[in-house]
Amino acid sequence: MAIVVDIDVMLAKRKMAVGTLAERIGISPANLAVLKNGRAKAVRFTTLEALCAALECQPGDLIRWEAPAVDDLSMPPRRDDRALPVAGRLVRSGVVTARSGGGPSRRSRWARTATCSSAASDSP
Repeated sequence: MAIVVDIDVMLAKRKMAVGTLAERIGISPANLAVLKNGRAKAVRFTTLEALCAALECQPGDLIRWEAPAVDDLSMPPRRDDRALPVAGRLVRSGVVTARSGGGPSRRSRWARTATCSSAASDSP
């Protein structure tokens, strides 16, 4: 990932334990570990503000952007097949084909019924 989290660097510089920091900013040590290890998908500004206040640093000291390696740019990441529903895995493997629809809609069935009944009522 191109976003790098350096909370562990600031913890080492401040000689502070993860549990102490978690207690100071008011989040669980498990959630702080998710942030620290770079597994978080998002960070609230209030959490970032509390981290900066507790560690006496700027947001740029905690998170930074690194350009991805050339290998990372060649292909976009694929979704894991296990995340797909069974039907999606079958379509991807070629066992079944994807199709949309599934028959006539309610409106088209109603239109056919209305047309047939109106034609029948027009006859003498």
